[in-house]
Amino acid sequence: MKILLIGYGKMGKTIERIAKERGRQIAHIIDIHNRGDLQHITGKDVDVAIEFTQPESAFDNIYACISNGVPVISGTTGWLDRKPEIEEYCRQKGGAFFYASNFSIGVNIFFKINRFLAQIMKGFAEYDVRIEEIHHTEKKDAPSGTAITLAEDILKHLDRKKRWVKETPNEADDLAIASKREKDVPGVHTVSYFSLADDIEIKHTAHSREGFALGAVLAAEWIVGKKGVFTMDDYLRI
Repeated sequence: MKILLIGYGKMGKTIERIAKERGRQIAHIIDIHNRGDLQHITGKDVDVAIEFTQPESAFDNIYACISNGVPVISGTTGWLDRKPEIEEYCRQKGGAFFYASNFSIGVNIFFKINRFLAQIMKGFAEYDVRIEEIHHTEKKDAPSGTAITLAEDILKHLDRKKRWVKETPNEADDLAIASKREKDVPGVHTVSYFSLADDIEIKHTAHSREGFALGAVLAAEWIVGKKGVFTMDDYLRI
C-alpha cells in the first residue's frame, strides 16, 4: 500500500514510522516546503493520503486529494466549520473521506462512554457538567477537537445544555470547556458531573502520540477500495 503523507511534524513522523513497521510504503511526503506538489499526485500514484497539518491548510489539502481521486484520512482539527463542504464535494466526486478528531482506539471508546453517561445524567438535573482538556504547548487550537466532540455528544443527549463555550459559562445552559497547555502533554480529557453531594468523572490520558498515529494508519488501511464519508464509528462499529 502506497501512502501519501501530508504534514511532517511530530505526528507525521510517528505515522511514517508506524506505517513502515506495518510494511506500508510512504510514497510521497508533503510539507510546507513542497505544498504545490500535492496538486500533481493522483490515485494512480498512491492508494491513500493521511493528512495531519494545520487548520488553515487542511481544507485545501483534503479538497486536492478528493479532486485527484485519492482517498484521504484527516485528523486535523480547527477547520470543521468547512467540513460539510468537503463531505458534499466527496459525495459529488464519488471519493472517500475519513475524518476523526482523534484516531486513538481508547479515545473512541471514551467517546462511547461519554455518550452513554450523558444519556444517564439526563434524568439527574442536580448535576452540572464541564469538560477540561490539557495538551502540549505546541497545539494551536483550543478547545481541542476531541473536547469539542465530547461536548457535542453531551449536547445531543443532555437537554439542559444548549451550547458549549470556552472556559467560563455565562448561562446555566452553557457547557464550559477549559483548555490548558503544558509542556510535553500528548492529551488529557476529563468530563466531570458535579453536585452538592458528589462528583462523577470520566477521564482519558494519552501517554504518547503512538495511539493516534496507529489509529490513523489502521483507518488508512481500512478505507482503501471504499467510497463515501466515514468516521471512527464506521471503522470500529461501536
